[in-house]
Amino acid sequence: MSQTPESPSGSPGVSHVRISDDRAGQRLDNFLMATLKGVPKSRIYRIIRDGQVRVNGRRAKQTQRLEEGDEVRIPPVRVASDSGPPPAVGQGLSERLSRSLIHEDNWLYIYNKPAGLAVHGGSGISLGLIETLRALYPAEAASLELVHRLDRDTSGAIMVARHRAFLRRLQRLMQGGGVEKRYWLLCRGFKGTQKTIEAPLLKQTHGNERVVRVSREGKASRTDFRVLERFGDVALVEAVLATGRTHQIRVHAQFGGFPLLGDDKYGDADVNSALAEQVGSRRMFLHARLLALRHPETGRELRVEAPLDEAFEEALVRLRGGPAALPASPPTPKPASGEMQRPRAQVKKAAPPARGGRKPAGKPTGKPPGRRSRSRG
Repeated sequence: MSQTPESPSGSPGVSHVRISDDRAGQRLDNFLMATLKGVPKSRIYRIIRDGQVRVNGRRAKQTQRLEEGDEVRIPPVRVASDSGPPPAVGQGLSERLSRSLIHEDNWLYIYNKPAGLAVHGGSGISLGLIETLRALYPAEAASLELVHRLDRDTSGAIMVARHRAFLRRLQRLMQGGGVEKRYWLLCRGFKGTQKTIEAPLLKQTHGNERVVRVSREGKASRTDFRVLERFGDVALVEAVLATGRTHQIRVHAQFGGFPLLGDDKYGDADVNSALAEQVGSRRMFLHARLLALRHPETGRELRVEAPLDEAFEEALVRLRGGPAALPASPPTPKPASGEMQRPRAQVKKAAPPARGGRKPAGKPTGKPPGRRSRSRG
């Protein structure tokens, strides 16, 4: 790494960093957060958006993956010298994550992330999942990396690579469709037993809020939905991702006319409020239930299921006790300019069951694991 002399104000000059093999595969924003310790996350994102950070002389997005040999230009940024030690991990969070570990080997951790825990710190959050793990495992702090992400209010299975070289192999596997992801959700208004929704998604930012909507200008996206259990017009549904866009399941469910229960951003506020009283929880009912892949190192099939948390399980128990007394659904709002309407061709329904008997809607995938998978290579 070459760096110009420090200026009289105490701010460093422009730096040019050559990416080594152990940093390859890391996102640009994560690389800068590790390099510019003490600089607020909002400031890091600002210098990326403003084009002050360059990769091989070109502007780059925060999500760009760095490759070995890339040269990153880092502008002069004042690093806080009195920022103090990183926030301590409380005993409660430490114990909770210890119980949430559902797979561990020499290359990979898989956690059953609690709802409400962000995967990254920032925007007023001092500790996310990855910062907490780096604090709990200081010997591995430099090499622990998230393989993918979950929304803060989504619970369930999330992978954390223990080596950056392994991270790159997992990411290539995901890009090639080699990782199966299944989610469970509670929704209202799901018609039939199966749907495939293909609708392009466009990500937008309004101030500090990130919003995704269906738009012809967006990226191609597909989600397959299947009913597992019904409770009146409320349903437990399994979603399988064919693509991995931000908020994909939530926006596709809203677009299909069956918004997630408990979703404050894309759901129905009156329905969410009534459901909270009925089931005793205001959480968003979306859970990453299953991850399945061929382990890049061992070559073995790895299939890990994340048990539902207490709030989700309790909601199912209460829903099974009787029909959901929820307010009537409002009429579908007219799409805003530039948004796509919901044509029938984009919501594909499965054929109805054959006559001659009632066909079950489907059954959940597998049973909660009785013990943790602890293969250590």
